[in-house]
Amino acid sequence: MDGDDQRVPRHPIDPRVRMAAERTLLAWLRTGMALMGFGFVVARFGLFLQELALATQTVRTQHTGLSLFGGVSLVAFGVVLNVLAAVRYLQFLRRLERGEADRVSRWPLGFVVALLMAVLGIGMTVYLLVVSM
Repeated sequence: MDGDDQRVPRHPIDPRVRMAAERTLLAWLRTGMALMGFGFVVARFGLFLQELALATQTVRTQHTGLSLFGGVSLVAFGVVLNVLAAVRYLQFLRRLERGEADRVSRWPLGFVVALLMAVLGIGMTVYLLVVSM
């Protein structure tokens, strides 16, 4: 036996499995891109409020810089999510090629994203309540 025999799966791989994995990867990439786009909007929102105050000649409120920090954080989170999705996809393909079963993670990517988005949503809610009072 040569080294190439170890890479051949014992059973033929159903092409639908690869296609499903690719669709999942593309869904994660869309999610990451949406986070990056939303982050850009959040980061520019503070600038928009400053320009609006200048245009209407209202009293400027204290700028905390929180919208910039939140927006940059969302963009960075989107980038990290895209990288993690690509790594997860490649790991899945390698295990598929070896004929191994897919392992269930203790912290699935979807759960981590949902948890972080919930924390971010709570933080934004608190911030908006404090700023509006």
